Amino acid sequence: MDFHDELKLTMHQYVKLIYKLAKNFPQDELYGVTSQIRRSAISIILNYIEGFARRKSDNCKVYRNFLEISYGSLKESKYLLFFSYEEKYIIEEEYKSALLLADKIGKMLWSLIK
Repeated sequence: MDFHDELKLTMHQYVKLIYKLAKNFPQDELYGVTSQIRRSAISIILNYIEGFARRKSDNCKVYRNFLEISYGSLKESKYLLFFSYEEKYIIEEEYKSALLLADKIGKMLWSLIK
Protein backbone atom coordinates (compact mmCIF):
# COMPACT_ATOMS: atom_id res chain seq x y z
CA MET A 1 0.00 0.00 0.00
CA ASP A 2 1.45 3.37 -0.97
CA PHE A 3 1.45 6.50 1.19
CA HIS A 4 -1.65 7.99 -0.48
CA ASP A 5 -3.69 4.81 0.00
CA GLU A 6 -2.58 4.44 3.62
CA LEU A 7 -3.49 8.04 4.38
CA LYS A 8 -6.90 7.71 2.71
CA LEU A 9 -7.61 4.47 4.59
CA THR A 10 -6.63 6.02 7.92
CA MET A 11 -8.82 9.05 7.20
CA HIS A 12 -11.70 6.75 6.26
CA GLN A 13 -11.31 4.80 9.52
CA TYR A 14 -11.29 8.07 11.44
CA VAL A 15 -14.50 9.31 9.79
CA LYS A 16 -16.24 6.01 10.48
CA LEU A 17 -15.15 6.11 14.13
CA ILE A 18 -16.31 9.70 14.57
CA TYR A 19 -19.70 8.90 13.05
CA LYS A 20 -20.03 5.85 15.31
CA LEU A 21 -19.12 7.83 18.43
CA ALA A 22 -21.40 10.74 17.52
CA LYS A 23 -24.42 8.41 17.37
CA ASN A 24 -24.33 8.33 21.16
CA PHE A 25 -24.10 12.09 21.71
CA PRO A 26 -27.04 13.75 23.48
CA GLN A 27 -30.03 14.46 21.24
CA ASP A 28 -29.88 18.17 22.08
CA GLU A 29 -26.41 18.28 20.47
CA LEU A 30 -27.68 17.05 17.09
CA TYR A 31 -27.29 20.49 15.49
CA GLY A 32 -24.31 21.42 17.65
CA VAL A 33 -21.36 19.22 18.50
CA THR A 34 -22.72 16.12 16.71
CA SER A 35 -23.13 17.90 13.41
CA GLN A 36 -19.90 19.87 13.78
CA ILE A 37 -17.65 16.92 14.63
CA ARG A 38 -19.06 14.88 11.75
CA ARG A 39 -18.64 17.78 9.34
CA SER A 40 -15.07 18.46 10.39
CA ALA A 41 -14.09 14.77 10.24
CA ILE A 42 -15.48 14.19 6.76
CA SER A 43 -13.96 17.48 5.59
CA ILE A 44 -10.51 16.05 6.29
CA ILE A 45 -10.77 13.29 3.71
CA LEU A 46 -12.89 15.23 1.21
CA ASN A 47 -10.41 18.10 1.01
CA TYR A 48 -7.50 15.67 0.79
CA ILE A 49 -9.13 13.78 -2.08
CA GLU A 50 -10.01 16.95 -3.96
CA GLY A 51 -6.52 18.35 -3.46
CA PHE A 52 -4.91 15.09 -4.54
CA ALA A 53 -6.95 15.21 -7.74
CA ARG A 54 -5.54 18.70 -8.44
CA ARG A 55 -1.90 18.02 -7.60
CA LYS A 56 -0.51 18.74 -11.07
CA SER A 57 2.83 20.49 -10.96
CA ASP A 58 1.30 23.72 -12.28
CA ASN A 59 -1.29 23.62 -9.49
CA CYS A 60 1.04 23.07 -6.54
CA LYS A 61 -0.43 26.02 -4.60
CA VAL A 62 -3.97 24.71 -5.07
CA TYR A 63 -2.94 21.24 -3.86
CA ARG A 64 -1.21 22.69 -0.81
CA ASN A 65 -4.25 24.84 -0.01
CA PHE A 66 -6.47 21.74 0.06
CA LEU A 67 -3.94 19.97 2.30
CA GLU A 68 -3.98 22.93 4.68
CA ILE A 69 -7.79 22.97 4.77
CA SER A 70 -7.75 19.23 5.47
CA TYR A 71 -5.23 19.78 8.28
CA GLY A 72 -7.34 22.60 9.73
CA SER A 73 -10.41 20.37 9.74
CA LEU A 74 -8.38 17.72 11.55
CA LYS A 75 -7.43 20.22 14.26
CA GLU A 76 -11.08 21.27 14.56
CA SER A 77 -12.22 17.67 14.98
CA LYS A 78 -9.51 17.00 17.57
CA TYR A 79 -10.77 19.88 19.67
CA LEU A 80 -14.33 18.62 19.35
CA LEU A 81 -13.14 15.18 20.47
CA PHE A 82 -11.55 16.76 23.53
CA PHE A 83 -14.71 18.73 24.24
CA SER A 84 -16.84 15.59 23.83
CA TYR A 85 -14.58 13.71 26.22
CA GLU A 86 -14.75 16.48 28.82
CA GLU A 87 -18.54 16.61 28.52
CA LYS A 88 -18.61 12.82 28.95
CA TYR A 89 -20.18 12.18 25.54
CA ILE A 90 -17.40 9.64 24.96
CA ILE A 91 -15.32 7.56 27.33
CA GLU A 92 -11.54 7.70 27.72
CA GLU A 93 -10.93 4.58 25.62
CA GLU A 94 -12.93 6.01 22.70
CA TYR A 95 -11.17 9.34 23.04
CA LYS A 96 -7.73 7.72 22.99
CA SER A 97 -8.57 5.52 19.98
CA ALA A 98 -9.79 8.50 17.98
CA LEU A 99 -6.81 10.58 19.06
CA LEU A 100 -4.37 7.91 17.86
CA LEU A 101 -5.93 7.97 14.39
CA ALA A 102 -6.06 11.76 14.37
CA ASP A 103 -2.39 12.04 15.33
CA LYS A 104 -1.37 9.58 12.61
CA ILE A 105 -3.34 11.57 10.03
CA GLY A 106 -1.84 14.81 11.30
CA LYS A 107 1.73 13.55 10.93
CA MET A 108 1.06 12.24 7.43
CA LEU A 109 -0.67 15.43 6.29
CA TRP A 110 2.02 17.62 7.82
CA SER A 111 4.72 15.68 5.97
CA LEU A 112 2.95 16.55 2.70
CA ILE A 113 2.43 20.20 3.62
CA LYS A 114 6.12 20.66 4.48
